[in-house]
Amino acid sequence: MKQNDIDNLGEINKLPIVIVLITGAFLAILNQTLLATAIPHIMTDLQLTENTAQWVTTIFMLVNGIMIPITAFLIETFTTRRLFITAMSIFALGTLICALSPNFLLLMVGRIIQAAGAGIMMPLMMTIFLLIFPVEKRGTAMGTVGLVIGFAPALGPSISGWLVEHFPWRSLFYIVLPLAIIDIIVAYFVMKNITKRTFPKVDILSIIFSTLGFGGILYGFSSAGNIGWSDRVVIISLLVGFISLGIFITRQFKLAQPILEFRVFQNKIFTITMIIGMIGFIGLISAETILPIYMQNMAGFSAFESGLMILPGALLMGIMSPINGRIFDKFGARYLVIIGLLLLTITSFLYTNLTPDTSFAYLTVVFALRMFGISMIMMPSTTAGLNQLSNRLIPHGSAMTNTMRQVAASIGTALLITIMTASTLNSGSQVTAIDQIHGVNIAFYVATGISFIGLVLAFFIKDKTPTENKTNAVRQKEA
Repeated sequence: MKQNDIDNLGEINKLPIVIVLITGAFLAILNQTLLATAIPHIMTDLQLTENTAQWVTTIFMLVNGIMIPITAFLIETFTTRRLFITAMSIFALGTLICALSPNFLLLMVGRIIQAAGAGIMMPLMMTIFLLIFPVEKRGTAMGTVGLVIGFAPALGPSISGWLVEHFPWRSLFYIVLPLAIIDIIVAYFVMKNITKRTFPKVDILSIIFSTLGFGGILYGFSSAGNIGWSDRVVIISLLVGFISLGIFITRQFKLAQPILEFRVFQNKIFTITMIIGMIGFIGLISAETILPIYMQNMAGFSAFESGLMILPGALLMGIMSPINGRIFDKFGARYLVIIGLLLLTITSFLYTNLTPDTSFAYLTVVFALRMFGISMIMMPSTTAGLNQLSNRLIPHGSAMTNTMRQVAASIGTALLITIMTASTLNSGSQVTAIDQIHGVNIAFYVATGISFIGLVLAFFIKDKTPTENKTNAVRQKEA
């Protein structure tokens, strides 16, 4: 497991590595939405207000988003094996603290530690997959990643919805913890050193500005969805975030070894596919946020039913992601992404006519079609973009893609929830379910427009021919 692992990538047994990575990433992403339907129970048990309790999910996304941009630096500094085992160990420690937490403060500490480990997982997994699989097989490999990205966050509310109705909310962490420990033990024996270490210089100022930049933006937009855009905390967070991000980006262009390489945006196809991936992620996260609110607060469904509505779509996305990966390897991303965005646009429009009497079957079928479309967007667009980059830039492209998805989820959800709230027909004390649902319908009109922009962009994706793919593979190997 030394340098010779890197030199003999073709001879490495990929299956154990893939299983370990997929398991770790699945657990990490699952935790992002695992507490969504458990918040009312946590509020009752720890005597919290709704605004305080929502921090158990917000802080996870916030710390996750702060960690992701510096993973390219970590990948180039530490061996693959050490970085993976350390990240999973940090995640497991955080899970243990959450499981044992007697109060809200320790629960928050546990979530912060969990997120610090989880933030490393997705970029690391995507980087390793792109390095151990040749260009012509990357679609299939990244389709498996798509399974994790779509399946885990959608499965979280369903699992937690059922568990918290039968067991204490801490049981959520007791289920995750042994799985994380098993993954660490298996990784100790099967993980190889894949990534090449270049030992970039630690630039403390870049890490500070990256943390303030991405942290401020994520916190500002996340808070705006709950407390409004005019709140002083939101305004200050966004100002600090954007100013710090501007300084961070400017600094990266001046450094010989940047923490995060923004030159990846010089590639037109990478930029287009990343924007499309962001739009796909907005479509995924916003619907998973807005529909449970509509179902539980306006249409009389239970928390378990709102989680159950998501499940068939999650299963369909899980099944289709590897299949779409194989289609990508044969035909490229263009037509997959166009069809996927068309379905996303249509299903967003189908959610613009919701009423208090809309059936569970209608909500479930439309959501399943939506997830079917998203499975055609997420990893095909990501893989098409990352395939444009040299091996040296892949860790940076991977970190950038995952960071922008977190930002898109934060901004998209905050924007749509704000529109939903502002578009309620009657804001007085006599507000009815019909008044509130009008706001939901308007939010989905906006989501339809955002999806349509992605559909237009999809026509600019150019797929490489098999010959070009081989040439690109040789060029990347030399890099």
